[in-house]
Amino acid sequence: QVQLVLSGGGLAQAGGSLRLSCAASGRTFSTSTMGWFRRAPGKERTFVGYITWSGSMTVYADSVKGRFTISRDNAKNTVYLQMNSLKPEDTAVYFCAATQSRDSAWYKISVGYNYWGQGTQVTVSS
Repeated sequence: QVQLVLSGGGLAQAGGSLRLSCAASGRTFSTSTMGWFRRAPGKERTFVGYITWSGSMTVYADSVKGRFTISRDNAKNTVYLQMNSLKPEDTAVYFCAATQSRDSAWYKISVGYNYWGQGTQVTVSS
């Protein structure tokens, strides 16, 4: 069992930065691929990016590539989403998720993840 707790959401101006943290409990964090998703108002939840269990690979959605960075600290059981050059269209509830799967085909879709954080609101004003 893995429990995920998010922090760091809030309000930012366009062009600004925020960093989200996702702290995990349980012994499987270091062997879990961690994903980030978001749900904009009135829209479906969409993929933002993921980082593999070893931290050796990160993949991003085109909409955030070059602006967002995912990292992890396995000693602290925490994964981070650094968001720079924020845009109003980045406004959403952000989620982190964990999976033990080793099949990367599942990493960009919600159903590929077993455990989810509670979500945190990010609002970007223009």
